[in-house]
Amino acid sequence: MKVGIFGGTFDPVHFGHLLLAEQAREAASLHEIWFIPAGEPPHKQGKPLTPAEERKKMVELAVEGHPQFKVNPIELLRSGPSYTVDTIMELRKQNPHVEFFLLVGADMVKNLPKWYKIKEIIQNVHVIGLGRPGVDHDALPEFIEERLMWIPDAVETNISSSIIRKRLMLNRSVRYLVPDSVYKYIKEQGLYGS
Repeated sequence: MKVGIFGGTFDPVHFGHLLLAEQAREAASLHEIWFIPAGEPPHKQGKPLTPAEERKKMVELAVEGHPQFKVNPIELLRSGPSYTVDTIMELRKQNPHVEFFLLVGADMVKNLPKWYKIKEIIQNVHVIGLGRPGVDHDALPEFIEERLMWIPDAVETNISSSIIRKRLMLNRSVRYLVPDSVYKYIKEQGLYGS
């Protein structure tokens, strides 16, 4: 079985996430995509973050109805910073017969050489680079390049969680940026100043 791992803060999850996951699923013939909400993202420590359970619930609502999209709470079940290498090693231990593909936005692909224990990550997964407008595809070390697959004809969006949070704080519409079920949950919970 081939599974895509799509980690992120998903604060909130939006149609850009879902579109990229679907394109990766199709391009790499993946059987499933596992959305993994970050527990304590190391790169966001000290920044305000919506509680993990609420971010997880929004992802669950967003993927409802897509039989190949699942939510895996693995990073929410452990304390401390959520390092990708720890998640991958735990997933491999739990699922020894699964071939894993790590979905990474183009802006993060260029930072892969700086990731914590990147060589260990690359030895255990393939990487699918998801395009993003205005991001150059810089040369990467060979050990990464040989395990990296780009989605060449990806439909790209400029949607970001930070834009959505800002729009909600300004009481502006986020219709067509997030699924209706996610928007309803945001309103019910009073998230992002809505």
